[in-house]
Amino acid sequence: MREAIVEPIVVVGAGIAGLSLALAAAPAPVLLLSRSVGDGGKASGMAQGGIAAAIGAGDSPAAHAHDTLVAGAGHNDAARVHWLCAQAPAAIAWLASLGVAFDRAADGRLQLGREGGHGVARIVHAGGDASGARVMQALRERARAAAHVHWREGVDVEALLLRGQAARGVRVRAGDGSTCEIMARAVVLASGGIGALFARTSNPPGADGSGLALGIAAGAQLRDMEFVQFHPTALDLPGVHCLPLITEALRGAGARLCDEHGSPLMDGIDPRGDLAPRDVVSRAVWRAAQRGQRVLLDARKVAGDWHERFPTVLASCRQHGIDPREQPIPVTPAAHFHMGGLAVDADGNTSVPGLHAIGEVACNGVHGGNRLASNSLLEGVLCGRRLGTALAMRDGWPARGSSRWIERGTGLDEHRLRWLRQLLWNAAGPVRTRRDLADAWAACLQAGREGWQARLAGAIVQAALRRDRSLGAHWREDDTSASIPERMAVRA
Repeated sequence: MREAIVEPIVVVGAGIAGLSLALAAAPAPVLLLSRSVGDGGKASGMAQGGIAAAIGAGDSPAAHAHDTLVAGAGHNDAARVHWLCAQAPAAIAWLASLGVAFDRAADGRLQLGREGGHGVARIVHAGGDASGARVMQALRERARAAAHVHWREGVDVEALLLRGQAARGVRVRAGDGSTCEIMARAVVLASGGIGALFARTSNPPGADGSGLALGIAAGAQLRDMEFVQFHPTALDLPGVHCLPLITEALRGAGARLCDEHGSPLMDGIDPRGDLAPRDVVSRAVWRAAQRGQRVLLDARKVAGDWHERFPTVLASCRQHGIDPREQPIPVTPAAHFHMGGLAVDADGNTSVPGLHAIGEVACNGVHGGNRLASNSLLEGVLCGRRLGTALAMRDGWPARGSSRWIERGTGLDEHRLRWLRQLLWNAAGPVRTRRDLADAWAACLQAGREGWQARLAGAIVQAALRRDRSLGAHWREDDTSASIPERMAVRA
């Protein structure tokens, strides 16, 4: 069945990046396509940390950029980092104008928290650790009310239409198996990350890289696929795939990581202690677990009303019989954010004409080798708005040449998917070795005939295998040039 639609900007994904684009593209028609239905299933809505912006006394966009570059191990695109940090205060103001009620002190000033890798407190929150949900609510309400924005939920985009060399449409499959072809003036992938391809993740199940796999099938260039960030503190629930996140803001508020005997975990590993960048902390937690030690986050000295400051963490812990105000929280690293993805320029253009990417599925170089905490929502808002404004003023790419459908292909069955998740977790987790990566690469090559997830996993593993030196979140245990303090911690 073919659906007659005036050619809109088709956006695959309805998270913060996609919604920001949709609003900025007015009055051009926008069609949002989402696999999930309603407010659930989107990583943006699960974000607890907030949004980083240099708006406090003594802070500056230059200092924010410095911390971003340090966290990214200098692998970032410096010009794009400085643009992002300079625009951050305006992004907060725009969201506030849409009705996001950011947390404020009694005098009306924004409350600012601190997270790992930041030299000062510069994290803006809304509803304590419910920031992502509050921002998503405001964006969805505005998009629902906008006459130029249309929605289709519960559909999977399974193929791209290329006319000549340009992307000019998509084919979607609904839950009942029916398909629909939609022509587009431009196709934007805003489909999120890849965390659900790992055995332990803080992402929702739908963050499996489906949009990234579609871009790969279309021949779009890739960048930095090996850089996967692992959040050091997800709630450790044995046998569970998608784990509740324990926000880094707790450590910014005074919580400390310790082993089961109460000894501080980060002592002697990094001078920044519990507020070291996420890759450093994640490796410390991972290694303790490999030694058979249980890692706990002791937040009993965190002051204030948990119902206001950390309602999401409190609810998640209590659901599993833990009161974080009275007892330490068991934690584990979990796949959290992909710094790599489809290579895009500053305006979100991929190497395929008419195909664009924003948010976690894209890689514009701003995060480098390791994303600084609370820069992801910021990137989604700013890059979404930038691309939306550009597309509103641009006609579609010339539709010349023959048309062909580019299929993502069939997926793995659930049994093989569980196998693949464990394979990636073991070989491409917080600590990697050449032998494990080589074995995983061979396994992905063989399984690539079975499903697109294995082909995508193979691209991640292959990139990690090629980079034989540790950088940012990509840690090669067989790199003898790696930092001495962390290696001493391994032998401890």
